Amino acid sequence: MATVYSSNVYSSNRSYPPQENRLTSPLMSQWRLLSTIVSNEVYKGLLIQWSYKFNLLSESIMAIFMFIGIVFFAGGGELHPERVPSALLGFLVTYYANIAIGNMAYNLREEAQQGTLEKWYMSPASSSVVLMGRTLSTFVVTTVTNVLIALPLMWAFDIRFPWRWEAVPVFIILLLGVYGFGFVIGGATLVFKNVGPLANMVQNALLFLNGAFLAVTKFPEWLQAVSYTIPTTQGIHVLRRIILDGESFTAVWHDGSLMWLIIHSSLYLGAGLVVFSIAERVAKKRGLLGHY
Repeated sequence: MATVYSSNVYSSNRSYPPQENRLTSPLMSQWRLLSTIVSNEVYKGLLIQWSYKFNLLSESIMAIFMFIGIVFFAGGGELHPERVPSALLGFLVTYYANIAIGNMAYNLREEAQQGTLEKWYMSPASSSVVLMGRTLSTFVVTTVTNVLIALPLMWAFDIRFPWRWEAVPVFIILLLGVYGFGFVIGGATLVFKNVGPLANMVQNALLFLNGAFLAVTKFPEWLQAVSYTIPTTQGIHVLRRIILDGESFTAVWHDGSLMWLIIHSSLYLGAGLVVFSIAERVAKKRGLLGHY
């Protein structure tokens, strides 16, 4: 009888993996899967952008001329050298925001036009993971483009931005709010498909109303209120104080500027994720993922 039941009982000589390994192994496997999917999406996005490298160079040149034109326009036809560093910093931040918002709408619309959007939701990975990879690839490409824009302008206008480590977390917090707003535009794209005019309107508002070229304090009071609701306005203000004015991280924290930026970006990020999630459910319910 002992021989019969020996296969159904635990033997003291049989070894088992530790409890911790049995619990963490599935988590590690899932993490490796997610990281692989994200890295593949990043690699795919970079390959696509590299195949259109001439467009990337053309966009950089266009952005340079746009910056120069706006600087002269804001100065009434005159160049004020003391204002150029502040304007360039605001312009580079705004360019990040415009690309983040524009690409979110463009990528989803392109997937819908090609009939591959529905495959996102048929894969084992959630759409948020795929979008994370796309977002990271967009960030890398935008960084390269910003370097191509900044270096010639810094050389032409003899601008030197001092390195301040305090600017790094501020910039990350700012980007979280920007990409959160991008998720709002992405959600609208899932439901309404072609939201190009909406994206263009938001991009123009970011460029001219966030204080990049003209101080927000010079706007009418009602326009100031609108300006402070834009994702990049507060971030540009804090970055200028840290990079150009040399203020410390502690200073922008104690006067509430950094805290307001954190709250502002958190609200945009949370609202963006909620809107995108609701838009996904609406698109699935109406069968909008399989056609354009």
